[in-house]
Amino acid sequence: MTGRVLGVDLGGKRIGLAISDSLRYTAQVLDVIQNKSEPDVLRQIGKAVEEHQVVLVVVGLPIKMDGSQGPEAKAAIRFAMRLRDSLGISVETWDERLSSVQADRFLAEAEVRGKKRKRLQDQLAAQIILQSFLDASSLGG
Repeated sequence: MTGRVLGVDLGGKRIGLAISDSLRYTAQVLDVIQNKSEPDVLRQIGKAVEEHQVVLVVVGLPIKMDGSQGPEAKAAIRFAMRLRDSLGISVETWDERLSSVQADRFLAEAEVRGKKRKRLQDQLAAQIILQSFLDASSLGG
């Protein structure tokens, strides 16, 4: 399949966004939006979808380490359904276990600090989620 995919890392305060190339080989950080209200978030994601001609959105699913779904995962599933209804395109969820840990480790190694670190962590987590999805999709998974 081809067409750009948007990765979304949901957070209580910020939502990280990442975008794929049209051939779905690589994910790049895109933006961070403030999670002030769901209507505003849906509008901003819709704007990114339109601007980048996105055909699929992948929302990170915070599954617990034991594989169960807690309240955050259930909230992510509900958000993904509302996003699909709002956008009118396919929206999938993808296991995001340890994506924030990976992003944090990378930023620590790069010695990024302060407010910039929090913003970059959300973007990198979205990129990691999306790249994981792209890699699995290219393997037929």
